[in-house]
Amino acid sequence: MNFINRKEFRIFILGILDIICVTVSAICALMLRFDISSIPHEYYIGAVHSMPVYFVITIGVMAFFKLYNRVWTYASLNELFAIIKASVLIEAIFMCYHMFWQISMPRSYYLINFGIMTILFSCVRFGKVFIKSFKNSYGRTKVTNRIMVIGAGSAATILINELRAADQGAEVVCAIDDNKNKKNKYIMGVPIVGGREEIGKNVKKYDINEIIIAMPSADLKTTREIIAICQETKKPVKILPAVSKSLTTSLSKEVRPVNYEDLLGRDPIKVNQKGINDFIEGKTVLVTGGGGSIGSELCRQIIKYGPKKLLILDIYENNAYEIQMELERHYPEADISTLIGSIRDYDRMEVIFDKYRPNIVYHAAAHKHVPLMEKSPNEAIKNNCLGTLNVAKLADKYKADNFVLISTDKAVRPTNIMGATKRICEMIVQTYARKSEHTRYAAVRFGNVLGSNGSVIPLFLKQIEEGGPVTVTHKEITRFFMTIPEAVSLVLQASLFAKGGEIFVLDMGKPVRIYELAENLIRLRGFRPDVDIKIEIVGLRPGEKLYEEILMDEEGLDKTANKMIYIGKPLKIDEEKFLDKLDELIKASFENGRNIKELTEKVCDTYTITDN
Repeated sequence: MNFINRKEFRIFILGILDIICVTVSAICALMLRFDISSIPHEYYIGAVHSMPVYFVITIGVMAFFKLYNRVWTYASLNELFAIIKASVLIEAIFMCYHMFWQISMPRSYYLINFGIMTILFSCVRFGKVFIKSFKNSYGRTKVTNRIMVIGAGSAATILINELRAADQGAEVVCAIDDNKNKKNKYIMGVPIVGGREEIGKNVKKYDINEIIIAMPSADLKTTREIIAICQETKKPVKILPAVSKSLTTSLSKEVRPVNYEDLLGRDPIKVNQKGINDFIEGKTVLVTGGGGSIGSELCRQIIKYGPKKLLILDIYENNAYEIQMELERHYPEADISTLIGSIRDYDRMEVIFDKYRPNIVYHAAAHKHVPLMEKSPNEAIKNNCLGTLNVAKLADKYKADNFVLISTDKAVRPTNIMGATKRICEMIVQTYARKSEHTRYAAVRFGNVLGSNGSVIPLFLKQIEEGGPVTVTHKEITRFFMTIPEAVSLVLQASLFAKGGEIFVLDMGKPVRIYELAENLIRLRGFRPDVDIKIEIVGLRPGEKLYEEILMDEEGLDKTANKMIYIGKPLKIDEEKFLDKLDELIKASFENGRNIKELTEKVCDTYTITDN
């Protein structure tokens, strides 16, 4: 209500000012045409008697051109042209009115009146802009934060204006743009000093305190390259995200520090949203491990597509409860059931399948921590292998339409028990894909997930907060990375492509050197690597590789409709022999035998036991 009142009051004031402008312009026109003491009586009376009609015509025309409903703080030439057009129409109607009622006025009166009226209308509407411009030029607060902006486009223009309007001591003093035609030109009075190669030199020349990357439409490769150059200056670097995400607020408020997601080595994955909606809408969907990093994001994205029912299964009640409360807050009409249970417990799982009859199963429950599983290999077998076998069996028995396994790049030629168990899980999926007459089985394989529980980045950030050292296992170790939403988008997209037994793989770009990642994270927090925060090489952990692969050579690759998703062809497996060996392995895990890794090697012949 207050907003409506303010808006109506603003329109009322503009209307009154327009009436004053028309009155003043009519009198001034006569005064300029004649001496003030010698204005002919008939002209004076004609102007005075016409005033009420002038007022009505003016208000009507200005409203027609929407000159009462514009944001004049950011007025431009478009608004000026609208004022001129409105003034022309107003003056034309004045002339027609005088001719119709035979009110005599000098011909020059109309031209003079039009000119004065246009100037007055413009002053009323552009006055605030003029005042702010004057204040920005002569009445600004002392500059304490000298900013270099990267990019000299529309986003940079808005950003410069907003920082000036805020008048909090921050000012853009130079701009960088790779367009050579812009060099030595100005944007909002700010000099464009050159391309990215000029960043370091001009940081010193202009005594820059902060760098803001204002290229919201730039691709990720360009952004990463610019970030790397900016970090060499040892100055704080911030970034302006995509403008499309910032339409509800000012751009200056959207500027944020560069984070590790900005360093991802490729463009974000895109998925077929409509196809996923048609696939999930109206279905009962089960997510095992629904309280974990991947599982909870699966639940967040699935609920958007209107499932008939969402089943969140997890053994850890706190995480499951948190995602349940979050979803119920945002989707109060959704049908959500949170179930506590272990995928190891076949009877518990059968009760769930029998009661809810899920159409789609996303199997994200697993032990995934490599060093911990090396010390507790039997538990990895029980949870990952037996748990997946249970869920896969029940999906077939209760005729689920789709079963999707969350796998990992560590399943390729595994050198640790966690990777070996996930490879066995893939083999289970491929076996049941051949056995089942109804359910379509598939696995989705991707690399490390940025920010997930147990991943390297939260560990590094915590070590940086504690003052170091940041521990890296090997200077040359590399990993593939993706964001949690991307990982989940891939899982959902795989559901559409699945025909039976495929392993879906994301093109994750180039692997990232963990040592360089540690250096970048330290710089992002405003510190200098190995000066303020030490990086300590601690040696490879048990079962850890120097690099990860995402596909075995013999699997091959086929493209899908999504250019960033590939399919690994199913491998031939002697199903009976595999299932017999798997049963022996699971039985041995419950006996807690010490030779469990050797038995695992017999089931997964690509597994290599290491003692590094």
